[in-house]
Amino acid sequence: MYEPIRTKSVHTPAQDADFPHRSREEALDIQLAGHLAALLAVTDELGLGPAGDRIAEQVARLRGAPPARHAALSDAAPASLHRRAHDLAGRALLVAASRADTTAAILAAQRMDAHTEALASAAATAPLGLLVGAH
Repeated sequence: MYEPIRTKSVHTPAQDADFPHRSREEALDIQLAGHLAALLAVTDELGLGPAGDRIAEQVARLRGAPPARHAALSDAAPASLHRRAHDLAGRALLVAASRADTTAAILAAQRMDAHTEALASAAATAPLGLLVGAH
């Protein structure tokens, strides 16, 4: 006949497990701090001190401690770094908007604008042959 199952199913809800859980807000905080820390690294590499200081303040607010800062210089072209920074600022903007963090969202939008402007001015002064493949 039928015998009841005596062990827990693998489909038991996660809240029954013995590991800590993060709230959605905590997960978004961690994600936003990570995007901003990556943006900080690129910003420092570009030598944008005041902008880096503003980003570092937000990372410190989210993490509860100031971020480690070091400008590990790569051999990347400034245009490539500006594109990377623009992408990272965009990711930070999406997460900041998702968690309704107005301060971080404004900062991320300002950084996106600054990197867009830097890319536009570099494109305006670059010889035509150097722009090929600059996507």
